[in-house]
Amino acid sequence: MDLLKTFGLFVVTALAEIVGCYLPYLWLKQGKPIWLLLPAAMSLALFAWLLSLHPTAAGRVYAAYGGVYIGVAIVWLWLVDKVTPSTTDWVGVAVCFLGMVIIMFGPRTTP
Repeated sequence: MDLLKTFGLFVVTALAEIVGCYLPYLWLKQGKPIWLLLPAAMSLALFAWLLSLHPTAAGRVYAAYGGVYIGVAIVWLWLVDKVTPSTTDWVGVAVCFLGMVIIMFGPRTTP
């Protein structure tokens, strides 16, 4: 159950980061209203807070989170940007998930 909760937390964290970056993009590149920067800043603050909820070493959490972020970003591309991911996009996501699993479950040595 902890694994499922951690994965869910990573997904929510990725969404907060993507929204926090996507809203300024809308303002800068698509002429949307500047007030979008306020929810963008709040979303990025939420992103930072969510990353702090993990009890393990920060570097390992960030590395494992990166794999989930890439997967969520490809799903965002598909659902929000309406761009169908390619086969290589999905293969890249699978490779990133494999890397995430290696980082999370690999043997640990203590110095």
